[in-house]
Amino acid sequence: MKRIYVLGSLNSDLTVRTPRVPEAGETVRGSDFLCTAGGKGANQAYAAAKLGADVCMAGAAGRDSFGDALIASLQKAGADVSCVRRDMTQATGTAVILVTEGDNRIILDAGANGTVNTRDADLLLSDAWEKDIFCAQLEVPLPAVKHALSLAKEKGLVTVLNPAPAAPIADMVPLVDVIVPNESELFALTGERDVEAGAVKLLDMGAKACIVTLGGAGSYLRTPTHTEHIPAVCAGPCVDTTAAGDTYCGALLVSLAEGKELPEAAKFASLCAGITVTRRGAQVSIPDRAEADALARKLSDG
Repeated sequence: MKRIYVLGSLNSDLTVRTPRVPEAGETVRGSDFLCTAGGKGANQAYAAAKLGADVCMAGAAGRDSFGDALIASLQKAGADVSCVRRDMTQATGTAVILVTEGDNRIILDAGANGTVNTRDADLLLSDAWEKDIFCAQLEVPLPAVKHALSLAKEKGLVTVLNPAPAAPIADMVPLVDVIVPNESELFALTGERDVEAGAVKLLDMGAKACIVTLGGAGSYLRTPTHTEHIPAVCAGPCVDTTAAGDTYCGALLVSLAEGKELPEAAKFASLCAGITVTRRGAQVSIPDRAEADALARKLSDG
């Protein structure tokens, strides 16, 4: 198996259930508060490590108890955190997550994530080899992400970008082998509501392949030579969609590191995300390899 390198964010997730999003000046009673480890970069690194991959992550956390907990969570999953820097000037990033009827709305305070820079990328990829896997998102500064993608391509790595939250990245797309937006990110990047048209536009912009995640509708895979709709996997009632997309990305990375082709990798990613949505929270909801393999066998047996 090839090694996976992740550059991204580490956030402490503060999650609360609410019957609806409050109006201006209104207080709404919530319930079931959770404080858990999160951040798109950390979630994807955690998912890949928990699913059995050799993973190294780079990012930044504050010198506070939230940062301690985030790093401990990644270590528990088996990820290498030697490239996660403890910042002296900023608190650990925080995400406030409102969960309403199974869907989530997120407010981010970048904190230490905003200090991630090109030196962090250089350190992360210093020992990377050709055909290893590199993944990034957009919760850390864009110059660091672009530098890391450029360096990864120079070294011959397979590059994966989850463009979340959406940002102007036309100059980065040609550096990406597999771009994985959701529908809203696809629209922000391409101006297309139609998934097929948006995916084609990303290929025209220079991406080698595009996978659009569609929530309960599954995902849509498009390459210059292949088009496929990947169905969602129902592992149980949907409880919380937090980290479902990150689980999808992490599982996709694992399959690519194992040498799987994109259609097979996307199916495994869908299966793992289907488990995550049956549980509350971010990293605490992500399955391990034994759970994923057990569900795969159950589905295969009919």
